[in-house]
Amino acid sequence: MDDTDAEFLYQLDLDPEVMRYINGGNKTCREDIQNIMLPRMNRYKNSVKGWGMWKVTVIETQQEIGWIIVRPMDFFSKAPQWNNLELGWRFFQSAWGKGYASEAAKHLMHVLLQQEPSLNFSAIANEYNDASINIMKKLGMTYVKTYLHQDPLGDVDVVLYQLAS
Repeated sequence: MDDTDAEFLYQLDLDPEVMRYINGGNKTCREDIQNIMLPRMNRYKNSVKGWGMWKVTVIETQQEIGWIIVRPMDFFSKAPQWNNLELGWRFFQSAWGKGYASEAAKHLMHVLLQQEPSLNFSAIANEYNDASINIMKKLGMTYVKTYLHQDPLGDVDVVLYQLAS
């Protein structure tokens, strides 16, 4: 994804249920998409390594239903984990429960491992976000810990799941 996807990102973040475990259900305004989300995405985007936000589209209908994020774990800290890639996802409610997130994430993991077989994968989520935790488990990840994840946008309590290659 790139800066031309601002409206898609905005529409996705309008649903309070989509945002429930991200920020308590608050909608993201267009200004935050333009001034925070897109510049942040552009900092970790690296198409050669496969890092960035990948739009997920249903092949049969060409309906854009969400995104998968790929970036080094702790990218915005002083000690990014270059060989441990964080996977994350956000989907419209109409796509929930249909396996799209796990299918897209599995595909990206497979492609990334073709380039770098020693990669590890991690994912974090609010500890009450059972749907995301189920996706982590479907990806073969196992629970590591619950901790305070520090991020420039705000610290948040999360569960960490990982899969070592």
